[in-house]
Amino acid sequence: MSPTRSTQPTTHPTPRQSRVPGRVAFVGAGPGDSGLMTVRSLEFLSAADVVVIDQVAREDFVARYCRADVEIVDAGHGDHGQPLTHAMRAKLVVKAAKSATGGLVVRLMDGDPGTFNGLAEEALACQKAGIGFDVVPGVSAVSAVPAYAGIPLTSSSSAAVHVISANDRHVDWAASVAESVTVVLLGQPDDLGVALAKLLAAGRAADSPVALTERGTTIRQATRVTTLGEVSKVMKTLEFPALAVVGTTVALRENLSWFETKPLFGWNVLVPRTKEQSGATIARLESFGATAEVVPTISVEPPRTPQQMERAVKGLVTGRYEWIGFTSVNAVKAVREKFEEFGLDARAFAGLKIAAVGGVTAEALREWGIVPDLVPSGEQSANGLLEDWPPFDEVLDPINRIFLPRADIATDTLVAGLQGMGWEVDDVTAYRTVRAAPPAAHIREAIKGGQFDAAVFTSSSTVRNLVGIAGKPHPSTVIACIGPATAKTAEEHGLRVDVLAPEASSDSLVDALADYGLGLAAAAAEAGEPVVRPSAKKAASRRRAK
Repeated sequence: MSPTRSTQPTTHPTPRQSRVPGRVAFVGAGPGDSGLMTVRSLEFLSAADVVVIDQVAREDFVARYCRADVEIVDAGHGDHGQPLTHAMRAKLVVKAAKSATGGLVVRLMDGDPGTFNGLAEEALACQKAGIGFDVVPGVSAVSAVPAYAGIPLTSSSSAAVHVISANDRHVDWAASVAESVTVVLLGQPDDLGVALAKLLAAGRAADSPVALTERGTTIRQATRVTTLGEVSKVMKTLEFPALAVVGTTVALRENLSWFETKPLFGWNVLVPRTKEQSGATIARLESFGATAEVVPTISVEPPRTPQQMERAVKGLVTGRYEWIGFTSVNAVKAVREKFEEFGLDARAFAGLKIAAVGGVTAEALREWGIVPDLVPSGEQSANGLLEDWPPFDEVLDPINRIFLPRADIATDTLVAGLQGMGWEVDDVTAYRTVRAAPPAAHIREAIKGGQFDAAVFTSSSTVRNLVGIAGKPHPSTVIACIGPATAKTAEEHGLRVDVLAPEASSDSLVDALADYGLGLAAAAAEAGEPVVRPSAKKAASRRRAK
């Protein structure tokens, strides 16, 4: 459920009617990267009844960390899109607190509340209205954005830092003209242009290095380096939020740029899985600088008749089986849900041998407190599992039966192989896989039109279903597959496989894609050309064709 955005706070009923106004927490949201949020700020967000957001949209933070029923109040702009003043925002915060009697209003402020964010005006308004408040400092854009751009604020040649709001009309610019001073400017692009012109007019050298960073600390960050004398030529294309750094330390970016040089920086990667299954993949892609677009290709549903699954679980408890084999995370989830339905826990597996088809499934078992006895040492698939599965031995194995909870569309390869080794197999439908509904039209167009830089496939079914509901990815899209079987299916559907994971795990798949990105960067460097993302190459070729 998505949070509701409005410009008027809603009163939330409380078990006990109270005349005490809500308490306000002024919380620093950081400069953009959600990983820079503090532990304390997340505690307040999780408890919030109302969240008042700032100029930079933070709905993604709210959706990730707040309750589903939280109310969002826009303090960045009015009903007609006009920017609100500090005084107007203060009135909104007070009004929200008075409406949320006994509740918690989080005033989520960009960067750090106490740095150019109007904390003084809004907190004083709360104090005057008799409303209690807390202040949670945040990571300021002043230090974070230059750091993400690879620019230290001080060095042996720059010992002073002047932080200036670009819309301040009473600045003594002459105090910042010395080469030993690093100047950090924050504000709207138009204000930044005016401020930089005033710094130049005050006597700062025209060849002073200037770095302009927009959307800092996010995976859409972009930094341009120029000089104070030439900066006006690039100001018209600068987007908010933006920050400017003037000084000798800007030159260090050439060697210290660490964020924008990540192997997948700026890549938009298609992940054809459900959000529940793709959390680790998304996090790993983000660690390499990419953004992920999740498109579910299947919907997992319970079996049409639950009796077979119920009998198997009861048999597991009464000692009917020697082994249980898990061939997917969904199978682990299905058995776990049935256990909870019957009031069982992991102790019911005592005495059983447990197999997992691969690392991802094994990790799902470990999260349940179960360490599998068998995980394939080679290919992590049904064939790999068969290669390591021991044959039935009448002397060593007191029971000759295996419980195999699987999908309704699972192949017979594993069952036939186990039976060939002397085992009796209860092949039980634990869940059904149904093709998901097609994604939105703009997503389908992005897939077929080459707007994704890469697509990562974790199974053959994700390939078949994605092509079925959305069409084939554009030839410019880098195709990454988790294993040979998935790669074969991709090729059968007319896709060129560029990346094959050395191990059948989502981590290995993303790492292999990052290695591919590094290879592209190395080739570009050798040719003396800038690194161009696959989707950007496709767009450029389209422009040339026109």
